[in-house]
Amino acid sequence: MFDIAYFMNGAVHFIVAFGLACLFLTVFKWLYQVSTPYDERALISANNVAAAVALGGAIIGFALPLASALSVTISVVEFTAWALLAGVIQIVAAFIIRRVIVRDMAARIEGGNVASAIYSAATSIGVGLLNAASMTY
Repeated sequence: MFDIAYFMNGAVHFIVAFGLACLFLTVFKWLYQVSTPYDERALISANNVAAAVALGGAIIGFALPLASALSVTISVVEFTAWALLAGVIQIVAAFIIRRVIVRDMAARIEGGNVASAIYSAATSIGVGLLNAASMTY
């Protein structure tokens, strides 16, 4: 039998969790864009597929640990702490890719190199998967 009171309680928790996750995703996207040496918004507006792929991979890469954190945390404070840690790890990983592994990644993205963007996106998603899987204790 459907219990409306039970559902309403769950719906409130859902709205808080979903809203907070969307807020964190928005803040991450902004911070990620600030951390890159190129302007994703301008590049994507100019139909630069490479910029869209790289940014899309970063967003997915952060959403994965957010989803994991939602399933393992019991409080807003704990969820916030995991989201912060996951965001830092994702931005540091992207920085390492751009500065150590593929030193001309920024120029490649700006030039529309889709292969490099796929590599960047795959790395972001891979780090996000590892990040998500590591949120156990």
